[in-house]
Amino acid sequence: MSNLFFRIYLVVFALITQFALAQEYPGDVSDGTLKVNGTGIPVKIYSTTEIIPLSAFPEKTTDSNVLVILNDSNLEPAHFDSSALIIAKYKTFRYQFFDKNFRLIDSPVTQDNITAFKYAVKSAKPITESDHIALETPFKIWDPSKGIQLGPVTLHFYSLMFVFAFGFGYVLMLRIFKIDNVNQRYLEPLFTWTLIGTILGARLGHVIFYQPELFKEDFWSVFLPISTKNGLKFTGFSGLASHGATIALIFTTLYYSFKIIKKNPFWVYDRIGIVVALGGAFVRIGNFFNSEIVGKAVDPNSPFAILFPQQSSEYGPTVPRYPGQLLEAAGYFLLFVLLWILYRKTNKKYQQGWLFGLFFIILWAVRFFVEFLKEPQGDEFIRIGGLNTGQVLSIPFMIAGVVIMIISKKFKITQAENEKPE
Repeated sequence: MSNLFFRIYLVVFALITQFALAQEYPGDVSDGTLKVNGTGIPVKIYSTTEIIPLSAFPEKTTDSNVLVILNDSNLEPAHFDSSALIIAKYKTFRYQFFDKNFRLIDSPVTQDNITAFKYAVKSAKPITESDHIALETPFKIWDPSKGIQLGPVTLHFYSLMFVFAFGFGYVLMLRIFKIDNVNQRYLEPLFTWTLIGTILGARLGHVIFYQPELFKEDFWSVFLPISTKNGLKFTGFSGLASHGATIALIFTTLYYSFKIIKKNPFWVYDRIGIVVALGGAFVRIGNFFNSEIVGKAVDPNSPFAILFPQQSSEYGPTVPRYPGQLLEAAGYFLLFVLLWILYRKTNKKYQQGWLFGLFFIILWAVRFFVEFLKEPQGDEFIRIGGLNTGQVLSIPFMIAGVVIMIISKKFKITQAENEKPE
């Protein structure tokens, strides 16, 4: 056991050290090596999702070897004229363009091929079509497609992760009801109220805690997956907050407990906590696909360093960062495993509230500590003693978890009492 704690200590120490040594990136560029026919050429790597900085970049840099990573928001068929102007400007500064496989693009830009432009490279010696090109970096570059194209419709991976979260959650809760010998007819209303509470609460929580200006600037986007600021546009819900989802779930579950299944709410919370821990891991993986909720800038040689070319400009310069989403997802998945083992292998499920209290403590502790490595989300107006909004909101939940575990001794039941009579 002592060796286990020692290893955990080393991991935590490594994270803290990496955080303390996180470096600044002059000029918002990173360093890499462009391999041309096996010969390494040091290059400065630049990326941004903003059109104006992208357009101004060729005039600002004096480096002879530069590689610019382009993305979907830079070059859009819907805004072809402005995108074509950017490409023309880069060509005047001796940049060459390549597709995602580093094949040279010599053909003129058109609306049909504009999305193929992936890299803009300026080198001391022009690259020919016969040259073999590869990019090497000490950090990883995360730049996948955002979804699966199904004809005219794109199935976004973020949405798919939500489907997995609720799908696996349903299957898991079905298994739990069978273990507890509870009638399956109580599962459908639980699923319905959980879905309503999660989506509505998460959306309202994000707007209230991080983007309250939306109530005035784009009211309908708060409740519907659309934007009306620059014309009507389907956007999906791009901002969801776990704190808001948790608060809403508490109230919807109270209704379900008292009015539908007629059990102690802690009985329901104990089991929902298991499902939510797994669902939270899927949602954070969805954030990873969306290049959102990214971490702070980190030393490019760190094993955690990842460059997110598609990240929003709200997070600052596009440089190697911690994968805050994956760190959080890993913590939630391990919490799910722990809760499932305790539920299956111990009698703690008969001490109503104990599992839920533990869930609260660990879930929000994971969120609290990972926040040290994450960039702020939006305008965080709740800050106390250097702690950000996510951390401040997590503290009451952790305290509540401790209280719930203490009072759970009053709500012990037997196995017979656990099974709902018909």
